[in-house]
Amino acid sequence: MKITILGAGAWGTALAIPLARKHDVILWGRNAEAMQQASQQRENQLYLPGFPLPAELAVSADFEAAVGHVCADPGDSLLIAASSVSGLRDLAGHLKAYPIPNLVWLCKGLEEGTRLLPHQIVQQVLGAELPAGALSGPSFAQEVARGLPCALTIAGADATLCERVVAAVHGNNIRIYSSDDLVGVEIGGAVKNILAIATGVADGLQLGLNARAALITRGLAEITRLGVALGGRPETFMGLSGVGDLILTCTGDLSRNRRVGLGLAKNKKLDDIVAELGHVAEGVRCAKAVRELAQEKGIDMPITDAVAAALFEGVTVQEMVSRLLSRDPREETV
Repeated sequence: MKITILGAGAWGTALAIPLARKHDVILWGRNAEAMQQASQQRENQLYLPGFPLPAELAVSADFEAAVGHVCADPGDSLLIAASSVSGLRDLAGHLKAYPIPNLVWLCKGLEEGTRLLPHQIVQQVLGAELPAGALSGPSFAQEVARGLPCALTIAGADATLCERVVAAVHGNNIRIYSSDDLVGVEIGGAVKNILAIATGVADGLQLGLNARAALITRGLAEITRLGVALGGRPETFMGLSGVGDLILTCTGDLSRNRRVGLGLAKNKKLDDIVAELGHVAEGVRCAKAVRELAQEKGIDMPITDAVAAALFEGVTVQEMVSRLLSRDPREETV
């Protein structure tokens, strides 16, 4: 199968490594100098240092050639967008000039300003007829690149596309499940990043494992409430892209969003935390959008609201915790 991955960040590069061992794969990145260096040295030193690139993997900064790679054989090809949510609209706009056969995205979050999910952005730019879907689930790039076991979900309305993704990605210690609940899968992937910031704060303040468990559990209730209100199915949030991704991002030390919370607990400024990360932390970008969407839909999301207040309104993390603990008691329901 011919596969093009558009975006040579950590996750795009990590996924390209196992796929290149059994498919004809091109990894595209916009930084021509970095791509030339990666091609010559067989390592993406900028975004995923320490992981050798297979000899079979082509690395390029030629957008037309990379997209043409999959357009040349639409019956046996797959186009994967590995941009951030903030870059998805621009990337999709560049794809309008090509007869792309399909599109799968890896990003998780909501677009700032519009509060749109990735599939809504793609539909706005490329139309609803394009076979498209989200590949999501609990997945740290470094572990995938190392070849450690991982399970993901491909979500989309087009069954043929889902079958193609399963055929392409399944194997090499990666297990792929399929779902037609695109909204549910995308909401799970977006909101869990905000909750990881909250658990990072709690761990940074040494509030204990009991507090972490409570945040994860009640955070899952927030994800489910919003997801169902937007058309997702409740059972989706008990799967890989729901509770699975939530647990990983809230507890794993490789989580960038968790590290944002740890930084806040040390009273670091948000700009300094993000600069130290050197990578995108989607929870920061979509916290405000999720809170606004929840308010618009009348959905109670106290943890999300507290995180947004700490990120954007100058509320201290101590006050953030106090707000959550001082809420009135209630029945435990979703």
